[in-house]
Amino acid sequence: MRKWILVACAVTAATTLAACGSSDSTSGTSGSSGSDVLIGSDYPRSDTDFWNAYVRYTPIEAKELGITNLKTSNSENDVSKLTANVQTLLSQGAKGIVMAPQDTAAIAPTLAQLQTKKIPVVTIDTRPDTGNVFMVVRADNRAYGTKACKFLGTKLAGKGSVVMLQGDVASINGRDRTEAFNDCMKQNFPAIKVYGQPSKWDGALAAAQLQTALAAHSDVRGVYMQSSFALAGTLQVLKQKGLNAPATDPKHVFIVSNDGIPEELKDIKAGTVDATVSQPADLYAKYGLYYVQAALAGKTFVAGPTDHDSTIIKVRDGLLEDQLKAPLVTADGATIDGEKTLKADDPSLWGNNAG
Repeated sequence: MRKWILVACAVTAATTLAACGSSDSTSGTSGSSGSDVLIGSDYPRSDTDFWNAYVRYTPIEAKELGITNLKTSNSENDVSKLTANVQTLLSQGAKGIVMAPQDTAAIAPTLAQLQTKKIPVVTIDTRPDTGNVFMVVRADNRAYGTKACKFLGTKLAGKGSVVMLQGDVASINGRDRTEAFNDCMKQNFPAIKVYGQPSKWDGALAAAQLQTALAAHSDVRGVYMQSSFALAGTLQVLKQKGLNAPATDPKHVFIVSNDGIPEELKDIKAGTVDATVSQPADLYAKYGLYYVQAALAGKTFVAGPTDHDSTIIKVRDGLLEDQLKAPLVTADGATIDGEKTLKADDPSLWGNNAG
């Protein structure tokens, strides 16, 4: 099995793919990168506003990149269905695959099969626990947890307690956000107690856990939702408890979310949510397809800054990750721990352009 050979190359989605290729074709598909080559894209789910936005952006970005033969499937948060979908895409003639496996351990056998077949794979939002892919396209999920921690720690003046509604520990994203949030609190705000709730990206479960935590701990003054999956339930529980007071009220419970969906931005402007980390659904769609095209053109990449305002990091031998920007968003664009946030009405946020 041939490994990806890394050579320096400038990256840009705006330039033609022939502009920065390597003379060595490492994907086994040199010369097959034309617009008519079939590319398969599996959507991980369509039960959240964030992933619905990603689904809408994918064909738009495919058209912008000149991809005319795109086949899509939806694995509905089921790794066995993802495996079956990949087999279907291969049978249809897919030469490259974009996927976002929600179980980052169980996808290993499928990735091994694709590597044996020399089918380049780009994963979106998640990174496989084992095995290699051509490129991982995601944002720094540890930074998500750290940004949420510093926002809440600052607003709470280092006192009280917070509830963290976690994602699934089967996902690298859930683990990264949880570990970073806890590490940041221990280091910077040791007097704040964190009540972690394993909500598994389940909104109903998160709402029940939050209700229980609030009943048990009267000093809770902050909630960190690791995804917008918990948004509606969190707001409903706080309203039922009479804790949806304005930010100037001592009873106010500060809320930080993750995703940057339109509803979150609207709630920030209305004062019912205090901050979110905007995860770039549009750029996930764009650069997932871009890197598959690059792989099929025989291009290779190395760690370092890109020309689209991100940084490629080396995760381990054979695995690179393009970490796209994911800014903290607040109502007023305040500076938190020396970092200026974006205002919720900023036109550059994808959530303000999702319509």
